[in-house]
Amino acid sequence: MQQIAQWLEKLGLSEYTQRFAENGIDVSVLRHLTDQDLKDIGVLLGHRRKMLAAIGELAGAAPLLAEPAARSDSKPQDTAERRQVTVMFSDMVGSTALSARMDPEDLRDIISAYQKCVAEIVHRFGGFVAKYMGDGVLVYFGYPEAHEDDAERAVRAGLELIAAVAGLSTRVPLQTRVGIATGLVVVGDLIGSGEAQERGIVGETPNLAARLQGVADLTRWSSRRAREACSAVSSFLKTLEQETSRASPSR
Repeated sequence: MQQIAQWLEKLGLSEYTQRFAENGIDVSVLRHLTDQDLKDIGVLLGHRRKMLAAIGELAGAAPLLAEPAARSDSKPQDTAERRQVTVMFSDMVGSTALSARMDPEDLRDIISAYQKCVAEIVHRFGGFVAKYMGDGVLVYFGYPEAHEDDAERAVRAGLELIAAVAGLSTRVPLQTRVGIATGLVVVGDLIGSGEAQERGIVGETPNLAARLQGVADLTRWSSRRAREACSAVSSFLKTLEQETSRASPSR
């Protein structure tokens, strides 16, 4: 992983070192990476192009962008699954107003910092960033990897995200709204092609998460209150675990 860190630093993309480590990507895996692989772990389009060009030079061959094209005639395998998923939708507050009064490059830096913050927290709690939609981020907990406590992970991630975004060092103070919903969905269908290809999700759950995010009241939230909420949730869950462990032997 030290070699990977040095390689990313040489490209000026050190911010992805943690993501490569979390996904077990070492030097031996580099030449096998595709554009879709990098997209799945949250690498931005321009940075993916830069990485793939460097990988091509490293391997002494053409960039691996040609790999998906070689398979373009074959129909993607339908891997849709019916499963319980917790969906989190995060949206940056006031982005429309910011776009009207800020230089596009400055706004891009702010959105990039916001997206990086979301991705880091989501990955830390075992979530999957399914899609970036401008200043909105769609996240799955329970797909592609499921955990027994996916709903809890989503709540913890959402509370920490509110505090972390408020604490970002950007040109303007930022806030985010978060909506979370759990339910039965069909997820995994390949939608679109090329750069627009993504794993779709069907069901009421993502719509509910988006609606909850839309009605979230941020005016009463601060980073301090988000931390207090995190602490309260942790205490409640700890108490619940203790009660469960006491009750288990009697069964």
